Amino acid sequence: MPWIVGVSGASGTPYAAAVLRALLEAGEAVDLVVSRASRLTLLDETGIAFRDAHWQDDLRQWLARGADGKPGTFDVDVSGVRYWTAGDLAAGPSSGSYPAKGMLIVPASTASVAGVALGLSKDLLQRAASVTLKERRTLVVAVRETPLNGQTLRHLVALDDAGATVVPASPAFYAGATHIQDLVDFVAGRVLDAAGVAHGLYRRWKGELGGGTPGM
Repeated sequence: MPWIVGVSGASGTPYAAAVLRALLEAGEAVDLVVSRASRLTLLDETGIAFRDAHWQDDLRQWLARGADGKPGTFDVDVSGVRYWTAGDLAAGPSSGSYPAKGMLIVPASTASVAGVALGLSKDLLQRAASVTLKERRTLVVAVRETPLNGQTLRHLVALDDAGATVVPASPAFYAGATHIQDLVDFVAGRVLDAAGVAHGLYRRWKGELGGGTPGM
C-alpha cells in the first residue's frame, strides 16, 4: 500500500523533496498529489515547472536538487511514484476503499490546513486528507507558516482532535547541522517519525550534551 504525499502551496518544497526521497529509499510506494498553488511555489523556489504531461521528468529533476539549489545532488529513482492531478476528484485516493497506509502533507499551507479541518475537499489533496481521517489512517500535517494566527491555531487543534499529527516545520540544531540540507532533513525525518517510516535523515538525541558539536 502506498503513502499519499500531498504538496501544498506553502514555502518549503525542499521538505517535500526530502520526504519523497526518504520514502522511496525505504522502499515505500508513493501516491503524489501536487496542488496548483504548490506549482507556483516550486517554480519560485527551484525554477522547475511541474507539468502533468511530463511529471516524471520534472519530479526527477526536483528530487535530484539539493536544498541549496544545486542540481544533480541526489540520484533518485521515481518509478515507485504514482501521480494524481490535484483536480482529479475521481482519483484513487479520493475514496476510502482505495488502499493506502496514510497521508503526509508537506509542506502544509494554512489554506490546506483550513480546508482539511473544515472538510472542504475543494481539491484532491484536501479530499484525500479527509478520507485519511475518516478511515482512521495516519495523517501527518507539516505546517509551514509563521506567525500563526488564532484561526489557524484552532484549525490545527481541530486536526489534532480528529487524529492527525501536526508537525511544525521547525528545524532543531542539536543534531549538529552544518548545512541547509541537514536542517531540511531534520524536519523531513520528524515527519517520517510520525508516520513510523524508518530513515537515517538526522542524528537522534542520545542524552549526551555536546553530541551535536562538530568535532565531538
